[in-house]
Amino acid sequence: QVQLVESGGGSVQPGGSLRLTCAASGLAFNAYAIAWFRQAPGKEREAVSCIGRSATSTYYADAVEGRFTISRDNAKNTVFLQMNSLKPEDTAVYYCAADLRVIGCYSTSAAYDFWGQGTQVSVSS
Repeated sequence: QVQLVESGGGSVQPGGSLRLTCAASGLAFNAYAIAWFRQAPGKEREAVSCIGRSATSTYYADAVEGRFTISRDNAKNTVFLQMNSLKPEDTAVYYCAADLRVIGCYSTSAAYDFWGQGTQVSVSS
């Protein structure tokens, strides 16, 4: 059974940092591209970042470029999202997702086969 478990969310002040972790089990992790999506109340789910299976391909949404960094540790079946300089508009539930893909990664949610349950990130003063 495939499981993706997010952790590391919480409440921070603007300008603060959080590191999200996505721990995967039940799949050949190094064969999957992994993405982070987020959904704020009343808004559609949007792609934040993704990383190809060999970590040579990455994508960042314009809203987070330069502030967030995605990385992966295939030996530990884990993907990280380092979030710096957080803004109130980053407040959302963050989800990780897995896509069996040979090359690159997609920012489209329909491409992803497996999803985690999400972790809440709240940024406010």
